[in-house]
Amino acid sequence: MRRDMQNILVVEDDHDLNQAICYSLKKSGYGTYGAESAESGRTEFLRNRIDLVLLDVNLPDGEGFSFCRWIKSRKETPVIYLTARDMEEDVLTGYESGAEDYITKPFSMKILSRKIDVILKRTVLVSQLIFEDGYLSIDMDNVKVSVKGRECSVTPTECRLLRQFLLNRGQLLTYDLLLERLWDSGSQFVDRHALAVNINRLRGKIEDETHKYISNVYGMGYQWIG
Repeated sequence: MRRDMQNILVVEDDHDLNQAICYSLKKSGYGTYGAESAESGRTEFLRNRIDLVLLDVNLPDGEGFSFCRWIKSRKETPVIYLTARDMEEDVLTGYESGAEDYITKPFSMKILSRKIDVILKRTVLVSQLIFEDGYLSIDMDNVKVSVKGRECSVTPTECRLLRQFLLNRGQLLTYDLLLERLWDSGSQFVDRHALAVNINRLRGKIEDETHKYISNVYGMGYQWIG
């Protein structure tokens, strides 16, 4: 596969459906890898450069929710669920596990392709981990944060928070999800109170009365609104 081709991993235990999705994606110009279990999906994910994962919830060796969390703990790769499970509880669990979208079967391949295109274009931009709006400047690759042109000192924990917010712009990050990801990244705090303290400290450094970037969605989590 070409080095510049975007690669999609399809984790679906229905062999015919897996092949049909891979065939359609290849026609659209994507590189594809197929897996019919969580174990083979992990192998393909570790072996290849994967830019997006299409994931069934019901797998022969486990639930897709756990597989999605496994992915997110290693790399911020977009995940879209493709599943017959349409209960509200399942949909919420899917989003809480870190997925970008949750699509129930049967689905339109045209709509799926458009969703993939939008998510991958956004991922290419976000992957640079750069934010600039004239007031606040963030360059996570070089670990530089500036407010009104002046460099702002941020702690390692605040850097990890900014990274999560920029990787998930506009998405609600639940308390538990943030704690899980920051803990995996080596963060020291382990409860919601300490999380709130760190976020409030970060907001105090980068926000003022007219520039707001982090929203507290009461009882649920935080969201980057910049």
